[in-house]
Amino acid sequence: MDNDTRFMRRALTLARRGQGKTSPNPLVGAVVVKKGLIVGEGYHQRAGGPHAEVIALEGAGKKAAGATLYISLEPCCHTGKKTPPCTGAIIASGVKRVVVAMKDPNPKVSGRGIQQLRDAGIEVSVGTLGPEAQRLNEIFRKYITTGTPFVRLKIAETLDGKIATASGESQWITGEAARKHGHRLRSWSDAILVGVNTVIHDDPLLTVRSVKGKAPLRIVVDSTLRTPVTAKIVAENPVNTIIASTSAAPPQKVQSLRERGVEVLTVEDEAGKVSLPALMKALGERGITSVLIEGGAEIAAAALKSGIVDRVFFFIAPKIMGGLNSKAAIGGDSPKALSQAVSLVNVSARRIGDDFLVEGDIKKV
Repeated sequence: MDNDTRFMRRALTLARRGQGKTSPNPLVGAVVVKKGLIVGEGYHQRAGGPHAEVIALEGAGKKAAGATLYISLEPCCHTGKKTPPCTGAIIASGVKRVVVAMKDPNPKVSGRGIQQLRDAGIEVSVGTLGPEAQRLNEIFRKYITTGTPFVRLKIAETLDGKIATASGESQWITGEAARKHGHRLRSWSDAILVGVNTVIHDDPLLTVRSVKGKAPLRIVVDSTLRTPVTAKIVAENPVNTIIASTSAAPPQKVQSLRERGVEVLTVEDEAGKVSLPALMKALGERGITSVLIEGGAEIAAAALKSGIVDRVFFFIAPKIMGGLNSKAAIGGDSPKALSQAVSLVNVSARRIGDDFLVEGDIKKV
């Protein structure tokens, strides 16, 4: 492994420490190296806080002069935000060389930061561990280029693809380790989304437990407002909750939920159901960069059919439930042909406790 790869890998490792904390900003790590030794490093810790480059350069102090700076993302060069442009701090530090993993997809930057450094006489190379950096900031990349959130679909199922018995019993299909990782996915997301059937049958709180992390915005897709006012997300903790509905929602129910502190968001419909693409657009306009869909079967099917899903997480328990009347992981209608099945790319599998996690990106047509 050459030095550029080694030190950039360190920058990417640092960047991951900000996971779930920097939205709507990207994950960024930076390392200052002089004579083969790290003399300063840092990562972006929270939106509005100092950027990784500034933290690393401050740590290096006078040692930054003549050093090489490794950054997982092109440094910002634009104003109109809470922090000043990082290019100015880099130029002032006296670093001799900058290694950037990837260009910033933000149109306000996108190559301009690199050019500013080069214009100042700093040697800049781009692309070291680029694919890894691209994947690390996939949420930011999608949000900044489309204005809509990156969507992950999480499902806990048996080997034969079941998520509940015929009577609706589903707790717990997977073990403690898998459930803990599921909560970690929640903490990394701006919002968690379920369908109204999940609220009616499981009455979840949709909070982060088992791990440290922020509580995501809770979203219920409920086209006709069947959510009970006695549901936990309404009765116990209505703050930070949105129920996405349509113009078909009864006005009295809308008022009742709003009086309890729940936001009812009216979204355009498709065949009487909440349009999920329209909902994602509305969430993006609110600065929501990532959404985790947790169920149930019908909302999972609708999300996949609508094309909003970017990645899936299937937690598979070594159990066989059986039964044609038990609940399948994905609802909806069967495709007319096998060729219409949803395909995955970049698939990986690993063991988590007694269960397995299969993860993959949706193959876009």
